[in-house]
Amino acid sequence: MASVMIIIKQLFLFLLLTSFNGVIEAAPQGSLVTHLPGFNGSFPSKHYSGYISIGESPQKNLFYYFVVSERNPLKDPVVLWLNGGPGCSSFDGFVYEHGPFNFEEGKPKGNLPRLHLNPFSWSKVSNIIYLDSPAGVGFSYWKNSSQHITGDVETASDTHTFLLQWFKQFPEFLPNPFYISGESYAGIYVPTLASQVVKGIKNHAKPIINFKGYMVGNGVTDESFDGNALVPFAHGMGLISDNIYKKVEATCKGNYYDSQENSCLLSLGLVFEAISGLNVYDILEPCYYDMGTEQKDKVGNKSNLPQSFQQLGATERPLGVRKRMFGRAWPMGAPVRDGIVQLWPQIAEKISIPCVDDEVATLWLNQEAVRKAIHAEPESVTGPWMLCTRGIRYNHDAGSMIPYHRNLTLQGYRALIFSGDHDMCVPFTGTQAWTASLGYKILNEWRAWVTNAQVAGYLQRYENDLTFLTVKGAGHTVPEYKPQEALQFYSRWLDGKPI
Repeated sequence: MASVMIIIKQLFLFLLLTSFNGVIEAAPQGSLVTHLPGFNGSFPSKHYSGYISIGESPQKNLFYYFVVSERNPLKDPVVLWLNGGPGCSSFDGFVYEHGPFNFEEGKPKGNLPRLHLNPFSWSKVSNIIYLDSPAGVGFSYWKNSSQHITGDVETASDTHTFLLQWFKQFPEFLPNPFYISGESYAGIYVPTLASQVVKGIKNHAKPIINFKGYMVGNGVTDESFDGNALVPFAHGMGLISDNIYKKVEATCKGNYYDSQENSCLLSLGLVFEAISGLNVYDILEPCYYDMGTEQKDKVGNKSNLPQSFQQLGATERPLGVRKRMFGRAWPMGAPVRDGIVQLWPQIAEKISIPCVDDEVATLWLNQEAVRKAIHAEPESVTGPWMLCTRGIRYNHDAGSMIPYHRNLTLQGYRALIFSGDHDMCVPFTGTQAWTASLGYKILNEWRAWVTNAQVAGYLQRYENDLTFLTVKGAGHTVPEYKPQEALQFYSRWLDGKPI
């Protein structure tokens, strides 16, 4: 009888702590998001946002936005999402890629965007944390410090500390499988953080995170593999002729990014001349191009240009919110090297970067009402929200990621490495080469994967639970270009089903 009473009491306690959508209410209620400017209606799941402070001198305040799964919150994986840069906000993923809303540009221009539910949100099948990292990025900030200096190693350590604190605030999610994901320069963030998490588990760091694996999309990985990826990509895509390719092969001898030979540099000049008019993030997409100073002086700002030129940057997506893109990965042909990394706003001051601007996200996230709704500090504390910050110095001090991937996969952690196959910024050719370089046995030879009876891309699966996957027709930010296909491979992989 006593045991029956204990079971009844436990059941009663569970029901008392459980909300209508199945989430145990241990989460801090002060972080609950109850509304968002621009959206009318009920959220399909609960949202939380706020700060977790780490360190003391100086204190770092890391901002997160947490979307609870719409499917089965207490069983679905918890996924951390990181955008790259380095120095770019993960609201990039929230607004433009796989967040719970699609953003429609306000009319007339300058009005708040209108938000609609995103049928391909990754919160359909997972709990997902969008984190602005490192401090100084997006809404995250350093307190009482003007020294915004960080790097790969410190960022991984800080993010691990964030996760431990986050799970203390949301302990109901500790039993859930946990995955780390990201794209672009997060090709560095993800494996370095994963290694920190694994180290913490071995050292019995509390709470114990139920870490299972990681995903990287079009990720920066290794100076040599990334640097040598562009020329084979350009040739394979028909962007340079056989003659140009043969000249580059003969003069550069396989070293396309680090040669000092004049003959090689002249041959590479032919490559860059051929591809200079393309959208670096997706060679299929149109783009706004710099006309040069002389023409700018004649026509003034873009609003004075002919209507046909103003529309040049529009994409074919139903909601044209990304007229142009602000860089989230390294310039083509220039792989990330060890040492201080120039951030995108700094690069933009020196050279013309095609496809720049993120008007809708910048407009929405800099509204005082939006900041209040998501519990972000006012502009007087964090400064204006920028997609990619200029307020930090960042040191690439972790080296090549290949040893990290090898160590993690050999320890039994799952890895999905995916590439939009029309990205020229971090071309799939480099990613395909470095995954093969690990020397793992091929379990599934190169084959198509299918969505809605159509080939959506190709994959190759290796031993040690490593999968390399391409998404046909996608650019640098896969879920932005192919949201339906992205949700398909994401959900199948998380559920342990064949892709």
